[in-house]
Amino acid sequence: MTEHDKTPDSLKRRRLLQGLGGVGIAALAGCAGSDQSNSGGGNQQSNSGGTLTLAQVKSPLEFDPIVLNDVPSTQVADRVFEGLYTYDSGINVVPHLATGEPEVKNNGQTYIVEMQEGIQFQNGDSMTFEDVKYSFEAPVKEETENASEVSMIQNISKAGNRRVKFDLKYPYGPFMNALTRPIVPKSVRENNKQKFNKQNPVGSGPFQFDEWQEGNFARVTRWDDYWGEPMPNLGEIEFRPVEEPTTRLTSLQTNESDVIEEIPPKLWQQVQSMNNASIESVIGMGYFYLAFNCQNGPTTDPQVREAIDYCFDMDQAVSNFVEPSGVRQYSPLPEQIAKKWGMPLNKWKNIAHGKDIDQAKTMLDDADSVPNNWNANIIVPPDDKREQLGVTVANGLKEAGYNANVQRLDWGAFLDQYVSGDPNDYNMYTLGWSGTPDPDAFTYYFFTKEAHGTTDGTFYNGVNQQINQARRSANRQERKRLYREAITQVLEDRAHIPAYNLKNSYGMKQNVNGFESHPVSSFVVSTDYTNASIGSQ
Repeated sequence: MTEHDKTPDSLKRRRLLQGLGGVGIAALAGCAGSDQSNSGGGNQQSNSGGTLTLAQVKSPLEFDPIVLNDVPSTQVADRVFEGLYTYDSGINVVPHLATGEPEVKNNGQTYIVEMQEGIQFQNGDSMTFEDVKYSFEAPVKEETENASEVSMIQNISKAGNRRVKFDLKYPYGPFMNALTRPIVPKSVRENNKQKFNKQNPVGSGPFQFDEWQEGNFARVTRWDDYWGEPMPNLGEIEFRPVEEPTTRLTSLQTNESDVIEEIPPKLWQQVQSMNNASIESVIGMGYFYLAFNCQNGPTTDPQVREAIDYCFDMDQAVSNFVEPSGVRQYSPLPEQIAKKWGMPLNKWKNIAHGKDIDQAKTMLDDADSVPNNWNANIIVPPDDKREQLGVTVANGLKEAGYNANVQRLDWGAFLDQYVSGDPNDYNMYTLGWSGTPDPDAFTYYFFTKEAHGTTDGTFYNGVNQQINQARRSANRQERKRLYREAITQVLEDRAHIPAYNLKNSYGMKQNVNGFESHPVSSFVVSTDYTNASIGSQ
């Protein structure tokens, strides 16, 4: 993905990476690094105005944070809405509407957050405790697709002036990421939810919603009465969907777009060599992988899965089909998370095999679960990179003396088929995922019984206890140990074979300053460390 297609699911299927890029899903944030930096920090540009036109991969669908579930919509809504917390220029959670770090009590089961004074919504109403309470409770009460992001909350109550108390059902280690959820005005949304979603979303952010025509454009304009700092330099941002990559590139070359998102591998060098443009990119919060049917069929046997790892060279496949738009990844955790948590990256890297057809053939021939006439069924979503990965695996199996079929499905058929557990539907599949910057987001939804048949399609039971124990712990060292052990076992058992991660990448005209990609939140244009502006050509 960039999760540009909307997919229903009760357990965060929103995070399935369905498009071509790898953008994330969080609130206003900034970049952890870029290929070329054109950023201007803080208030350097002094509210110069102007319109920035951004070519998206797909059109937004809706704008209410309680229900929206796709990246293009989030990219627009993130300018309009704000959370108690946000992300810094990397993956650290920092206060935004909150005055500081939360007070954590009751062994990590209670969080008390103090709100800043003077926060206003764009209709002039002050933000209240009731708005915060409502914003965290509505997804569960309305049974939205986002409910699992806040379902660990038991109760929300007042704890004094501007202080909000969150009591959890159990200590939940990643709760700081949950606190980045956008806050909506209860009275406005309750008055007319449909209008709030698609005609008049009201937030507290530096831009206010202006107009939207699905399939054509969405526009936000600077809110000149913004309560916070900095005031945006840009006067407005216009989002235009341009699905075809070469057409997006043409729009950059002809000045129809100031910024285009998602630079595919075949166009990377072409954008990079433009005289009046550059690429702004950072590794996203994504994970792309080859997964196996661990419920039924030959791939329930770890020996078969390891033999398939010997059938091809994942390093070479990523080099051929993904770079420079992405990077090789050796575990479910994006590199930023793995490094921040001090995970054994070198050990995990060395678990992966290179191509050894003789070894693959020996292991497959010796496996009792593999019939002599086995025709492995590999399903892939409608994405060239993942289809090419599936074909690479199939070719290796054929070299080892077995047949393999690669079936490219549209998203609806794929999402129905890959969770069936039926080996007639699939033995392997390729997929991608994005999440918040915590190990929980890249383990719980694949490798626990709760997720089986809902989000992962793997049906692997080997680390259920460790991952659930880590999820319900507030002790970081304990969580680190549990995740380290669980992920090592997953890699050795090859429930998944990690493949790559993608960059959140943007082609940007030289007259654009301060526009930055971000690992969690796609991009930022107005923060305490950068403030985008646009000059004349």
